[in-house]
Amino acid sequence: MSFTHAWKAMGVAVICAVCLGAQGQPAPSSEAKPTEAQGLPPRASPTDYQFQGKAGAVTIGAEFAGHNVPTEDLTLTTEDYVAVEVGLYGPAGAHIQLSPDDFSLRINGKKNVLASQSYVVVFSSLRDPTWVSPEAEKAKEASKTSINGGGGGQDSGNLPPVIHVPIELQRAWSQHTQKAALPLGDRPLPQAGLLFFQYRGKEKGIHSIELMYSGSAGKAMLNLQP
Repeated sequence: MSFTHAWKAMGVAVICAVCLGAQGQPAPSSEAKPTEAQGLPPRASPTDYQFQGKAGAVTIGAEFAGHNVPTEDLTLTTEDYVAVEVGLYGPAGAHIQLSPDDFSLRINGKKNVLASQSYVVVFSSLRDPTWVSPEAEKAKEASKTSINGGGGGQDSGNLPPVIHVPIELQRAWSQHTQKAALPLGDRPLPQAGLLFFQYRGKEKGIHSIELMYSGSAGKAMLNLQP
């Protein structure tokens, strides 16, 4: 066999090996792809929200949710962020270019406004107020046993149990929040969803809230109430 023919044969063998190797590898899982923010179902009209404002031909309805995260299926909480539910409405067939960057929040008239944050940063602080961890259940049972046994309750020197949230539960909370977040990009009206702003203060300390919009539809400011 000539050198040229041998080289061609070796090349064919290499290509076949690569193809067979690629066939043997599992296809990428669709579960690894992040779920796109879908938003919440828009209410029947802007007046179904507590507050309204106008930006050009677009009407914005909004409600302050505080440290609650009201998704379509359950209400979660976060100590590090506050949420605002917004709905945007316009003429029939109208579209709008949406981005959380179009919104900002002023609390208690402070000079520095809060920029809207991506839903992704909220994930680590999410909690379900109805969920009780196994550690908390054990501590509760131990406290009852101690009281019934005359021990006077939980030892004051004991530290509170460390709470471990199962990864599957964390993932489910994140998915609910991601789906409820305000969608991005060019969208037909109406659209609705959640906006997030970093704020660790107590809700009872909030006296005034201003939601500001500056985007493709124009500008608007809504005075919300805690």
